[in-house]
Amino acid sequence: MGDTAVSALGLARAMCEDSWVQDQLLNIQRKLFILNAQLATDSSQSESLTRHFNTIDDADVSELDDLLGNLESQVVLPPSFIIPGASQLSAAIDLARTIIRSVERNVVALQNSEPISNPHVLTWLNRLSDCLFMLARYVDRDLQPEFLTGARRNS
Repeated sequence: MGDTAVSALGLARAMCEDSWVQDQLLNIQRKLFILNAQLATDSSQSESLTRHFNTIDDADVSELDDLLGNLESQVVLPPSFIIPGASQLSAAIDLARTIIRSVERNVVALQNSEPISNPHVLTWLNRLSDCLFMLARYVDRDLQPEFLTGARRNS
């Protein structure tokens, strides 16, 4: 499922014309490859993985926290639920977000059967879905609230 999220983010990046958003999406895609490698590595090999490769760590979680704070400072959320689809780009990002939520649930299930050696994995996934939610709102920040919530005006 992690590969599905990487691909959904690639679709969003291909649709995007904002270089800052493209950079954020590409960085997230790269980190997802790292996370996928961690999840695919048997726990008996985790020490070897961390010795030879990058892994998701506290700095990665902090990076997402900073991104989330930045986005929250620039986006005013409407007072009601947001329905994905205000734009193609935000819809693609929202699709990736829902895939990440599924990955997070699968990792929780995995954690319940076999402890994951890296405690940052679940935290990072949780922050990532929050960041993707706000990033989708960021790309639609200039739209009127009715486009974000699916509300229709009476004519």
